[in-house]
Amino acid sequence: MPLIKRNEIPALLKDEGKLAELSVVLLFGERYLCKEAADQLQEALTADGRGAVHPIDGDHEDQGQTLAKLLSFSLLPGRQVYRVSDSRIFHSKTVASTIWDKAQQNSDAGKTAPAMRHIGAFARLGSIDLESQKPFSEISGSQWEKMFGFSKPGDLGWADSLLVQAVGTGKLPKGGGNITERYIDTFTKGIPDQNVLILSAETVDKRQRFYTFIKKEGLVIDCSVATGASKAAQDAQKDVIREMMNKTLADFNKSIEPRALEIFFERVGFHPVAAVTEMEKLAHYVGDRPQIVAQDLEEMVGRSREDALFELTDAFGKRQIGRALTILNRLQENGTHGLAILATLRNYIRKLLIFRSLQLQPTPAWHSGMNAKQFQGSYLPALKEQGEWSDMLGGHPYALFMSFTKAGEFSCGQLKQWLSLLLEAEFRLKGSPIPQHIVLEEMLLTMLKLQRRG
Repeated sequence: MPLIKRNEIPALLKDEGKLAELSVVLLFGERYLCKEAADQLQEALTADGRGAVHPIDGDHEDQGQTLAKLLSFSLLPGRQVYRVSDSRIFHSKTVASTIWDKAQQNSDAGKTAPAMRHIGAFARLGSIDLESQKPFSEISGSQWEKMFGFSKPGDLGWADSLLVQAVGTGKLPKGGGNITERYIDTFTKGIPDQNVLILSAETVDKRQRFYTFIKKEGLVIDCSVATGASKAAQDAQKDVIREMMNKTLADFNKSIEPRALEIFFERVGFHPVAAVTEMEKLAHYVGDRPQIVAQDLEEMVGRSREDALFELTDAFGKRQIGRALTILNRLQENGTHGLAILATLRNYIRKLLIFRSLQLQPTPAWHSGMNAKQFQGSYLPALKEQGEWSDMLGGHPYALFMSFTKAGEFSCGQLKQWLSLLLEAEFRLKGSPIPQHIVLEEMLLTMLKLQRRG
């Protein structure tokens, strides 16, 4: 069967012949969407009421043991579905930087459980010495790049601490050896007809032979959603959230007024789990009333501080004055302190200043209009070889390219002037009787009225 998109699942579920042929299925992409799709699939496979589902947590999975179960004949009647959530079998060095970024983002947001899950997967990729007290910190820069395929970041204390917690709570998956080849060999020879394996993973290396094998001999379902702040990505994310909202409201026999949709997306952002939870909360809040209105959202739906701070820097970088002021006001309404807002802007501008200064070096040569392929293929590797600002160059290559492109729009002088205005605003917040919102709004307007580099 070919690779299909998530929205093609309903058609698949109607084809009993194709369902009967399934022995292995892979779902990859957004975690909640993978779970929802897997739920639909397992329900269809056991629709006759005679099957059984055997859930397996990928964080604790012994992949060899899973394989042994697939080869066993069950005494139970019907389809035996072995469902592995958060599978690590498709991880490789090519996705290491993505997994690292997810671990760091979750750690920064105080989400310890998912952070440990990702840091455990990252450690598994590098086969690091788990007995070491500081396994990440003690890896040399050259060895790090060889093991994980990207430059060693600067601050690793948070990662060391997380890994110690993951090891202590058993959050590291087991397994070893060339397990993917064993899986391919097993499915090639055939498993008992009643058994089926469902794997779900947020990140996969599509060059792996097992991925290619499943795509050809089994079924691959793409549950990924475009990321970023582009219009196309935002539209795709809104479509998913709208789908989640409508499906949830249908269970409560309720609707939502159109203008509330945009407010909901602004407040919740692209978080399918949060979208479902918040919509359920709203449905209960309105009671017998059939429609949810904008006022209900204003009263009941909070805004993610992390997302709002990201959107503030995005609006700031695009010089969208009205949008930036709106986000600034909402941050303050939700209790975000002015100094935290200043710190976010300072980190953003400092990064732009560093990248802009690197662009002014004679070698490697940066030029306006450089595309992502040139950046990732030659410019970025040459920068890394110089050994400067390695902690700033350790992120995802495309994200770095977008940051470098944005930095190229400004002069070092303008960026320095912005930092000076931030410092002045900080002094005023700490030692002036002027209300916080006035200080921040004046600062933002002054900064965005400065002329952009020509």
